Amino acid sequence: MLRPQDGPTRERRSLAGLWRFRLDAEGAGRTGGWWRSPLTRGVDIPVPASYNDIYPDATVRDHVGDAWYQTSVWVPARWAGQRIVLRFDAATHRATVWVNDTEVAEHEGGYTPFEADVTAHLRPNAENRVTLVVNNELSWSTIPPGTIEQRPDGRRVQRYFHDFFNYAGLHRPVWLYTTPAAHISDITVATTFDDSTGVIDYRVESSTGEAASLRVVLRDASGAEVAAAGGAVGTLRVPDVHPWAPGDGYLYELEASLLNTSGEVIDSYQQPVGVRTVDVRGRQFLINGTPFYFRGFGKHEDAAVRGKGHDDVLMVHDFALLEWIGANSFRTSHYPYAEEVLDYADRHGVVVIGETPAVGLNLNIGGGVFNSGKRVPTFSPDRVGDDTQRVHLQAIQELVARDKNRPSVVLWCVANEPDDVQPEARDYFAPLAAETRRLDPTRPVAYANALLATPDQCVITELFDVVLLNRYYGWYWDTGDLETAETALEAELRQWAEMHDKPIIITEYGADTYPGLRSILPSPWTEEYQTDLLDVYHRVFDRVDAVVGEHVWSFADFATMPGVFRVDGNKKGVFTRDRRPKTAAFQLRARWRKGE
Repeated sequence: MLRPQDGPTRERRSLAGLWRFRLDAEGAGRTGGWWRSPLTRGVDIPVPASYNDIYPDATVRDHVGDAWYQTSVWVPARWAGQRIVLRFDAATHRATVWVNDTEVAEHEGGYTPFEADVTAHLRPNAENRVTLVVNNELSWSTIPPGTIEQRPDGRRVQRYFHDFFNYAGLHRPVWLYTTPAAHISDITVATTFDDSTGVIDYRVESSTGEAASLRVVLRDASGAEVAAAGGAVGTLRVPDVHPWAPGDGYLYELEASLLNTSGEVIDSYQQPVGVRTVDVRGRQFLINGTPFYFRGFGKHEDAAVRGKGHDDVLMVHDFALLEWIGANSFRTSHYPYAEEVLDYADRHGVVVIGETPAVGLNLNIGGGVFNSGKRVPTFSPDRVGDDTQRVHLQAIQELVARDKNRPSVVLWCVANEPDDVQPEARDYFAPLAAETRRLDPTRPVAYANALLATPDQCVITELFDVVLLNRYYGWYWDTGDLETAETALEAELRQWAEMHDKPIIITEYGADTYPGLRSILPSPWTEEYQTDLLDVYHRVFDRVDAVVGEHVWSFADFATMPGVFRVDGNKKGVFTRDRRPKTAAFQLRARWRKGE
């Protein structure tokens, strides 16, 4: 699925703005046909944005069930005869869409795009009604999973196992765009090197139609043509290639053109290409054959009022803060981020670990906090089972299809902190790991391991290429005792290195820190304790050569479900939710920018 773009043969129109909005906890709109007429008793809602925090109303914030969106769009007369597509970059967590009176699309999954050819259902040179119902309910057959509790007073309360607020709605842009009837439908590129020559293998897919041939041209950043080829599948060679590299987001542009029998262009599409390689060799993670060390964060799409709504202003500011602090990478915890974020990473040479929304597949962790007592099985027919696995597989397929051409994405993370001790976990994850590699043999595959699974207990590590560890010694374990935390952390990391000859990235470590809480003698929740804990981890990382990366949890404070372990959300950020630095931000800057 190609992103909408403007060009000689294509035109796009953003549907961002104020839509009409109405909650429907009872599901009356589906039986009542609310899409057939203007949405009554609705209020204005901005798109893109999460709907939960827009209005100061607990009914909206804690809504469970359907929520209806509707807008009108003018379709210009010049679009007559063109193929017209309606695209949603995301709808959390599932959606059904109507154009005028006709259902045109359904989609499961809250963080990947979906679209529909609506040519037959739109009236050119007229207003057209677009209606969508988005549902935020989580169950054992969704990714992420959850359960719904029925209260005695009739209220339905969503319970979920992930440690971030279950924001819902249209978080990302909505588009109406055109293509010719015969059009380019997909492009796949894979890059490597032959000494100083860049080698780009490409495959272009197109619809059936009057097309007779396909031409591909590659241009450098100045617009000069550097390679060309004919055919839907082929190879381009670029002597003295300028590689894409961390800190150097150099992009070529591949233009694919669909030609008719007279040699005229029917359709064309421009695909950015970064020429780079990714390899895992022993305990090293290599980009372009050079060992790479990850410095950065896990983070969230999260902001006051907007929730998970994409915002270019906040995005650019966050990237500026990443540069200021000396980070070179981040993980899209715990779901695919907006495509605009990946575009920015591509252009600026920021390395990304792309992650699916598979978080919460562990009944021994609740809301980010480890449960005590006897372990509870996660994988079973009535919990995480075959239905969950099918939806999980779809999430992987859609993530790879969306981001397969991005040079910034160097590693696929198929899940965060699943139950990886229960024997059934292997049967669950083996086909998912295999399918990820089949879909994309050019990138390594991993999952993020929680502290409940030590290297001698984990049953799925061997399925993956890189060890990703989320560790909270000194916080959830041995709280306040950093001396014991240092000893335990180093012992475990050395055990991983000895038992599994793979690179280790610490994808989470940190401590909740209330901004402004200070103490001469560091104690949990103070800014001093956060910096001291990070120092402990960094000393250990520097002593264990299998560690090839450190991602602090987290970049900024973020919203969570209410709970006694959370004070107005998760406070492990080194920046506050409004991006003010805590003391740890300056400590990390000194470490990560040392020697500049």
